[in-house]
Amino acid sequence: MNTITEYKLNWPSPNKMSTHELVCDASGIYVTGQNMNCLAKVTYDGLITFHPFEGNPGPHGLLIDVKGRLWVSFEFEGRVVCLDKDFNIVQSVDVRMYTQGAKTPINPAPHGIGLDADGETIWFTGKRTSTLGKINPNNETVEHFELPQLAAMPIFLSAGPDNNIWGTQLLGNKIYNASKDGVVTEFPIPTVNSRPIAIIPDPAGDFMWFTEEAGNKIGRVGMDGKITEFSVPMVQKNVILGSLSFDNEGHIWVQCYVKHDAPMSMDNHDMSGMQMQQSVAENDYVVKFDKSIRQSPNGDIAGIPIFWYKTPSQSTMMHRIRMGNDGNLWFTEMDTDTLGKITLK
Repeated sequence: MNTITEYKLNWPSPNKMSTHELVCDASGIYVTGQNMNCLAKVTYDGLITFHPFEGNPGPHGLLIDVKGRLWVSFEFEGRVVCLDKDFNIVQSVDVRMYTQGAKTPINPAPHGIGLDADGETIWFTGKRTSTLGKINPNNETVEHFELPQLAAMPIFLSAGPDNNIWGTQLLGNKIYNASKDGVVTEFPIPTVNSRPIAIIPDPAGDFMWFTEEAGNKIGRVGMDGKITEFSVPMVQKNVILGSLSFDNEGHIWVQCYVKHDAPMSMDNHDMSGMQMQQSVAENDYVVKFDKSIRQSPNGDIAGIPIFWYKTPSQSTMMHRIRMGNDGNLWFTEMDTDTLGKITLK
Protein backbone atom coordinates (compact mmCIF):
# COMPACT_ATOMS: atom_id res chain seq x y z
CA MET A 1 0.00 0.00 0.00
CA ASN A 2 1.39 3.39 -1.02
CA THR A 3 1.26 5.99 1.73
CA ILE A 4 1.62 9.77 1.71
CA THR A 5 3.76 11.63 4.23
CA GLU A 6 3.78 15.42 4.45
CA TYR A 7 6.63 17.69 5.54
CA LYS A 8 5.55 21.17 6.60
CA LEU A 9 7.82 23.89 5.24
CA ASN A 10 7.90 26.66 7.84
CA TRP A 11 9.45 29.24 5.57
CA PRO A 12 11.44 32.00 7.36
CA SER A 13 9.21 34.72 5.92
CA PRO A 14 5.95 36.49 6.74
CA ASN A 15 4.73 35.52 3.28
CA LYS A 16 3.00 32.16 2.95
CA MET A 17 1.16 29.93 0.45
CA SER A 18 3.78 30.08 -2.30
CA THR A 19 5.57 26.71 -2.37
CA HIS A 20 6.23 26.02 -6.04
CA GLU A 21 8.74 23.91 -7.98
CA LEU A 22 10.93 21.02 -6.90
CA VAL A 23 13.88 19.08 -8.28
CA CYS A 24 15.75 16.10 -6.86
CA ASP A 25 19.29 14.81 -6.72
CA ALA A 26 21.09 12.14 -4.68
CA SER A 27 21.23 14.34 -1.58
CA GLY A 28 17.59 15.37 -1.43
CA ILE A 29 14.88 17.66 -2.76
CA TYR A 30 15.14 21.37 -3.55
CA VAL A 31 11.95 23.46 -3.34
CA THR A 32 11.30 27.10 -4.26
CA GLY A 33 9.25 29.41 -2.06
CA GLN A 34 8.52 32.14 -4.57
CA ASN A 35 6.93 34.90 -2.50
CA MET A 36 9.17 33.92 0.42
CA ASN A 37 12.26 34.55 -1.79
CA CYS A 38 13.77 31.39 -0.42
CA LEU A 39 14.97 27.91 -1.35
CA ALA A 40 14.40 24.87 0.86
CA LYS A 41 16.55 21.74 0.90
CA VAL A 42 14.91 18.58 2.26
CA THR A 43 16.99 15.45 2.72
CA TYR A 44 15.42 12.06 2.12
CA ASP A 45 15.22 11.46 5.85
CA GLY A 46 13.27 14.70 6.36
CA LEU A 47 15.90 17.23 7.49
CA ILE A 48 14.86 20.71 6.27
CA THR A 49 17.11 23.74 5.79
CA PHE A 50 16.25 27.14 4.29
CA HIS A 51 18.38 29.39 2.14
CA PRO A 52 16.98 32.94 1.64
CA PHE A 53 17.85 35.16 -1.32
CA GLU A 54 18.43 38.90 -1.08
CA GLY A 55 15.82 41.28 -2.40
CA ASN A 56 12.67 40.11 -4.17
CA PRO A 57 13.80 37.80 -6.99
CA GLY A 58 10.76 35.48 -6.92
CA PRO A 59 12.51 32.11 -7.33
CA HIS A 60 10.41 29.62 -9.25
CA GLY A 61 11.80 27.14 -11.78
CA LEU A 62 14.48 24.60 -10.84
CA LEU A 63 16.74 22.21 -12.71
CA ILE A 64 19.96 20.25 -12.23
CA ASP A 65 22.15 20.11 -15.32
CA VAL A 66 24.35 17.29 -16.58
CA LYS A 67 27.24 18.59 -14.44
CA GLY A 68 25.14 18.43 -11.29
CA ARG A 69 24.74 22.21 -10.99
CA LEU A 70 21.55 23.65 -9.50
CA TRP A 71 19.83 26.43 -11.48
CA VAL A 72 16.94 28.64 -10.36
CA SER A 73 14.80 31.09 -12.35
CA PHE A 74 14.32 34.48 -10.68
CA GLU A 75 10.97 35.29 -12.23
CA PHE A 76 10.55 38.74 -10.67
CA GLU A 77 14.01 39.96 -11.73
CA GLY A 78 14.42 38.36 -15.14
CA ARG A 79 17.45 36.26 -14.23
CA VAL A 80 18.44 32.60 -14.24
CA VAL A 81 21.12 31.80 -11.67
CA CYS A 82 23.41 28.92 -10.76
CA LEU A 83 24.08 28.02 -7.12
CA ASP A 84 27.05 26.30 -5.56
CA LYS A 85 26.85 23.63 -2.84
CA ASP A 86 26.54 26.34 -0.18
CA PHE A 87 23.65 27.96 -2.11
CA ASN A 88 25.67 31.01 -3.12
CA ILE A 89 24.97 32.49 -6.56
CA VAL A 90 28.04 31.75 -8.67
CA GLN A 91 26.58 32.53 -12.08
CA SER A 92 23.79 34.91 -13.08
CA VAL A 93 22.33 35.21 -16.56
CA ASP A 94 20.27 38.28 -17.45
CA VAL A 95 17.39 36.99 -19.60
CA ARG A 96 15.57 40.29 -19.98
CA MET A 97 14.71 41.48 -23.49
CA TYR A 98 16.58 44.55 -24.76
CA THR A 99 14.63 46.23 -27.53
CA GLN A 100 15.62 49.22 -29.62
CA GLY A 101 14.14 52.46 -28.32
CA ALA A 102 12.96 51.03 -25.01
CA LYS A 103 14.12 52.92 -21.92
CA THR A 104 14.27 49.78 -19.80
CA PRO A 105 14.64 46.09 -20.68
CA ILE A 106 11.54 43.91 -20.65
CA ASN A 107 11.35 41.14 -18.07
CA PRO A 108 9.76 38.12 -19.79
CA ALA A 109 9.17 36.56 -16.33
CA PRO A 110 11.21 33.34 -16.66
CA HIS A 111 8.78 30.90 -15.07
CA GLY A 112 9.56 27.33 -16.07
CA ILE A 113 13.11 26.26 -16.93
CA GLY A 114 14.18 23.03 -18.56
CA LEU A 115 17.20 21.34 -20.10
CA ASP A 116 17.79 20.74 -23.74
CA ALA A 117 18.55 17.15 -24.71
CA ASP A 118 22.27 18.01 -24.44
CA GLY A 119 21.89 18.37 -20.65
CA GLU A 120 23.49 21.83 -20.59
CA THR A 121 21.50 24.30 -22.70
CA ILE A 122 18.79 25.91 -20.58
CA TRP A 123 15.41 26.88 -22.01
CA PHE A 124 12.90 29.05 -20.18
CA THR A 125 9.34 30.22 -20.67
CA GLY A 126 8.60 33.92 -21.06
CA LYS A 127 5.37 33.80 -19.11
CA ARG A 128 4.69 37.51 -19.53
CA THR A 129 5.81 37.97 -23.15
CA SER A 130 4.55 34.79 -24.86
CA THR A 131 8.11 33.82 -25.69
CA LEU A 132 10.65 31.04 -25.21
CA GLY A 133 14.24 31.72 -24.29
CA LYS A 134 17.45 29.76 -24.73
CA ILE A 135 20.67 30.29 -22.77
CA ASN A 136 23.85 29.30 -24.61
CA PRO A 137 25.98 27.46 -22.02
CA ASN A 138 29.27 28.44 -23.65
CA ASN A 139 29.01 32.22 -23.54
CA GLU A 140 25.76 32.96 -21.64
CA THR A 141 24.18 34.63 -24.67
CA VAL A 142 20.39 34.56 -24.64
CA GLU A 143 18.03 34.08 -27.56
CA HIS A 144 14.30 34.84 -27.45
CA PHE A 145 11.71 33.25 -29.73
CA GLU A 146 8.14 34.47 -30.10
CA LEU A 147 5.27 32.01 -29.95
CA PRO A 148 2.79 32.32 -32.84
CA GLN A 149 -0.04 32.52 -30.27
CA LEU A 150 -0.27 35.92 -28.55
CA ALA A 151 -0.89 35.98 -24.79
CA ALA A 152 -0.31 32.23 -24.70
CA MET A 153 1.27 32.25 -21.20
CA PRO A 154 3.82 29.45 -21.64
CA ILE A 155 4.62 28.00 -18.21
CA PHE A 156 6.20 24.54 -18.52
CA LEU A 157 8.60 22.81 -20.90
CA SER A 158 10.57 19.57 -21.31
CA ALA A 159 12.92 18.05 -23.84
CA GLY A 160 11.24 15.43 -26.02
CA PRO A 161 12.40 12.20 -27.66
CA ASP A 162 12.84 14.17 -30.88
CA ASN A 163 15.49 16.33 -29.09
CA ASN A 164 13.21 19.36 -29.41
CA ILE A 165 11.57 21.32 -26.61
CA TRP A 166 7.88 20.69 -25.87
CA GLY A 167 5.77 23.02 -23.77
CA THR A 168 2.30 24.05 -22.64
CA GLN A 169 0.36 27.25 -23.24
CA LEU A 170 -1.87 27.85 -20.25
CA LEU A 171 -4.04 30.47 -21.99
CA GLY A 172 -3.27 29.59 -25.61
CA ASN A 173 -4.74 26.08 -25.15
CA LYS A 174 -2.00 24.56 -27.25
CA ILE A 175 1.03 22.31 -27.03
CA TYR A 176 4.10 23.62 -28.80
CA ASN A 177 7.28 22.12 -30.19
CA ALA A 178 10.43 24.23 -30.56
CA SER A 179 13.46 23.19 -32.59
CA LYS A 180 17.00 24.01 -31.46
CA ASP A 181 16.86 27.03 -33.76
CA GLY A 182 13.66 28.27 -32.17
CA VAL A 183 11.24 27.27 -34.92
CA VAL A 184 7.93 26.83 -33.09
CA THR A 185 5.05 24.60 -34.17
CA GLU A 186 1.76 24.69 -32.25
CA PHE A 187 -0.84 21.94 -31.81
CA PRO A 188 -4.35 22.92 -30.61
CA ILE A 189 -5.80 20.84 -27.78
CA PRO A 190 -9.22 19.40 -28.68
CA THR A 191 -10.80 20.40 -25.35
CA VAL A 192 -11.61 24.12 -25.32
CA ASN A 193 -10.02 26.22 -22.56
CA SER A 194 -8.33 23.15 -21.07
CA ARG A 195 -5.49 25.17 -19.45
CA PRO A 196 -2.59 22.74 -20.00
CA ILE A 197 -0.08 22.70 -17.15
CA ALA A 198 2.85 20.23 -17.12
CA ILE A 199 4.34 18.22 -19.97
CA ILE A 200 6.83 15.33 -19.69
CA PRO A 201 8.24 12.68 -22.02
CA ASP A 202 7.03 9.09 -22.03
CA PRO A 203 9.84 6.96 -20.57
CA ALA A 204 9.77 4.45 -23.42
CA GLY A 205 7.89 5.78 -26.45
CA ASP A 206 7.80 8.68 -28.87
CA PHE A 207 5.20 10.64 -26.94
CA MET A 208 4.82 13.53 -24.53
CA TRP A 209 2.19 13.53 -21.77
CA PHE A 210 0.50 16.62 -20.30
CA THR A 211 -2.18 17.63 -17.82
CA GLU A 212 -5.20 19.84 -18.46
CA GLU A 213 -6.00 21.86 -15.36
CA ALA A 214 -9.54 22.83 -16.36
CA GLY A 215 -10.14 20.06 -18.89
CA ASN A 216 -9.73 17.38 -16.20
CA LYS A 217 -7.83 15.26 -18.67
CA ILE A 218 -4.35 14.01 -19.33
CA GLY A 219 -3.15 14.17 -22.89
CA ARG A 220 -0.73 12.21 -25.03
CA VAL A 221 0.87 13.91 -28.01
CA GLY A 222 2.93 12.15 -30.66
CA MET A 223 5.90 13.61 -32.46
CA ASP A 224 3.53 14.32 -35.35
CA GLY A 225 1.41 16.53 -33.08
CA LYS A 226 -1.56 14.16 -32.84
CA ILE A 227 -3.20 14.58 -29.43
CA THR A 228 -5.18 11.88 -27.59
CA GLU A 229 -7.01 12.86 -24.39
CA PHE A 230 -7.92 10.66 -21.40
CA SER A 231 -10.53 11.85 -18.89
CA VAL A 232 -9.56 11.74 -15.21
CA PRO A 233 -12.61 10.47 -13.29
CA MET A 234 -13.59 13.21 -10.86
CA VAL A 235 -14.40 12.86 -7.18
CA GLN A 236 -16.51 16.02 -7.45
CA LYS A 237 -17.15 18.74 -9.98
CA ASN A 238 -14.91 21.42 -8.48
CA VAL A 239 -11.70 19.45 -8.97
CA ILE A 240 -8.81 20.53 -11.20
CA LEU A 241 -5.48 18.96 -12.11
CA GLY A 242 -1.90 19.92 -11.28
CA SER A 243 1.21 18.23 -12.61
CA LEU A 244 2.08 14.62 -13.48
CA SER A 245 4.98 12.20 -13.25
CA PHE A 246 5.95 8.67 -14.20
CA ASP A 247 7.24 6.29 -11.55
CA ASN A 248 10.05 3.80 -12.16
CA GLU A 249 7.57 1.15 -13.33
CA GLY A 250 5.99 3.42 -15.94
CA HIS A 251 2.72 4.22 -14.16
CA ILE A 252 1.38 7.78 -14.44
CA TRP A 253 0.65 9.82 -11.29
CA VAL A 254 -1.53 12.94 -11.51
CA GLN A 255 -2.27 15.65 -8.95
CA CYS A 256 -6.03 16.18 -8.48
CA TYR A 257 -7.23 18.83 -6.03
CA VAL A 258 -10.32 20.81 -5.07
CA LYS A 259 -10.71 24.30 -6.47
CA HIS A 260 -12.48 25.95 -3.56
CA ASP A 261 -13.89 28.96 -5.40
CA ALA A 262 -16.02 26.63 -7.53
CA PRO A 263 -19.23 24.95 -6.30
CA MET A 264 -18.92 21.38 -5.00
CA SER A 265 -21.03 18.61 -6.48
CA MET A 266 -20.51 14.90 -5.91
CA ASP A 267 -21.02 12.61 -8.87
CA ASN A 268 -21.20 8.92 -8.00
CA HIS A 269 -21.21 7.95 -11.64
CA ASP A 270 -17.72 9.41 -12.07
CA MET A 271 -16.42 7.21 -9.27
CA SER A 272 -17.83 3.85 -10.34
CA GLY A 273 -15.37 1.01 -10.83
CA MET A 274 -12.37 2.75 -9.23
CA GLN A 275 -10.23 1.54 -6.35
CA MET A 276 -9.99 4.40 -3.85
CA GLN A 277 -8.63 4.78 -0.36
CA GLN A 278 -11.46 7.12 0.59
CA SER A 279 -14.12 9.17 -1.19
CA VAL A 280 -14.90 12.21 0.89
CA ALA A 281 -15.93 15.60 -0.48
CA GLU A 282 -13.30 18.33 -0.30
CA ASN A 283 -10.36 15.94 -0.13
CA ASP A 284 -7.43 16.13 -2.52
CA TYR A 285 -5.82 13.13 -4.21
CA VAL A 286 -2.87 11.94 -6.22
CA VAL A 287 -4.24 9.62 -8.89
CA LYS A 288 -2.30 6.66 -10.28
CA PHE A 289 -3.05 5.36 -13.78
CA ASP A 290 -1.72 1.92 -14.55
CA LYS A 291 1.00 1.93 -17.20
CA SER A 292 -1.34 0.15 -19.61
CA ILE A 293 -2.89 3.54 -20.38
CA ARG A 294 0.21 4.38 -22.38
CA GLN A 295 -0.81 1.86 -25.05
CA SER A 296 -4.49 2.80 -25.14
CA PRO A 297 -5.18 3.79 -28.76
CA ASN A 298 -8.25 5.99 -28.50
CA GLY A 299 -8.45 7.72 -25.13
CA ASP A 300 -10.59 5.00 -23.59
CA ILE A 301 -9.80 4.35 -19.91
CA ALA A 302 -12.18 1.38 -19.61
CA GLY A 303 -10.23 -1.50 -18.15
CA ILE A 304 -7.34 0.75 -17.06
CA PRO A 305 -6.69 0.26 -13.31
CA ILE A 306 -6.90 3.60 -11.48
CA PHE A 307 -5.98 4.17 -7.84
CA TRP A 308 -6.62 7.23 -5.68
CA TYR A 309 -4.42 8.31 -2.76
CA LYS A 310 -5.77 10.97 -0.42
CA THR A 311 -3.43 13.68 0.82
CA PRO A 312 -3.41 14.15 4.61
CA SER A 313 -4.05 17.89 4.13
CA GLN A 314 -6.98 19.56 2.41
CA SER A 315 -6.94 22.78 0.35
CA THR A 316 -3.49 21.85 -0.95
CA MET A 317 -3.37 23.43 -4.43
CA MET A 318 -0.81 20.84 -5.52
CA HIS A 319 1.75 22.21 -7.97
CA ARG A 320 4.53 19.82 -9.07
CA ILE A 321 5.40 16.13 -8.68
CA ARG A 322 8.65 14.31 -9.49
CA MET A 323 10.46 11.03 -8.84
CA GLY A 324 13.17 11.27 -6.21
CA ASN A 325 16.49 9.49 -6.23
CA ASP A 326 15.21 7.45 -3.28
CA GLY A 327 12.66 5.70 -5.52
CA ASN A 328 9.68 7.60 -4.10
CA LEU A 329 7.48 10.35 -5.54
CA TRP A 330 7.69 13.88 -4.11
CA PHE A 331 5.25 16.73 -4.68
CA THR A 332 4.58 20.31 -3.59
CA GLU A 333 1.43 21.78 -2.06
CA MET A 334 1.37 25.49 -2.79
CA ASP A 335 -1.36 26.62 -0.40
CA THR A 336 -0.30 24.52 2.59
CA ASP A 337 3.44 25.18 2.08
CA THR A 338 4.05 21.46 2.29
CA LEU A 339 6.26 18.87 0.60
CA GLY A 340 4.59 15.49 0.16
CA LYS A 341 6.13 12.05 -0.31
CA ILE A 342 4.40 9.02 -1.80
CA THR A 343 6.24 5.97 -0.53
CA LEU A 344 6.74 3.49 -3.35
CA LYS A 345 9.63 1.50 -1.87
